Amino acid sequence: MAKKPSPSNERRILNKKARHNYHILQTVEAGIVLTGSEVKSLRAGSAQLTDAFVRINETEATIYNFQIDRYPPATDRNHEPLRPRRLLLHRRELAKLRPQAEQKGVTLIPLSVYFNSRGLAKVELALATGKKEYDKREDLRKRAHQREMDRAMTRRHR
Repeated sequence: MAKKPSPSNERRILNKKARHNYHILQTVEAGIVLTGSEVKSLRAGSAQLTDAFVRINETEATIYNFQIDRYPPATDRNHEPLRPRRLLLHRRELAKLRPQAEQKGVTLIPLSVYFNSRGLAKVELALATGKKEYDKREDLRKRAHQREMDRAMTRRHR
């Protein structure tokens, strides 16, 4: 029997700018349909989520601008790096997300891509609204203030 990968050993590909540029309203986990060379390349960690977004039509959700680099050993069977990829969501989840994502100012973005404990590729999606410039500055100010407080507390306990 094959050894199952442990969840502690999981490698996540993060969309680092997402939490900086958006207010996260709700998160959902979805499966993703990949080809063999895409899985190999994703396991190697060569993918980017920075400009990716999700569109939902009547029957399915699709992720766009999710770049998975070509896998060099798969010379003749390689994939297109920026092709749209289908997401696997239950019909009820799609029915719930569609009206929320169609509201003005709300978008569906990927936060991270990872392999779960069963070895299946998953995407963490978020319903999000864009932040204004002053919101971003306020978040940076809060983070810097919290960092200073943490440093002061560690100095005090030495």
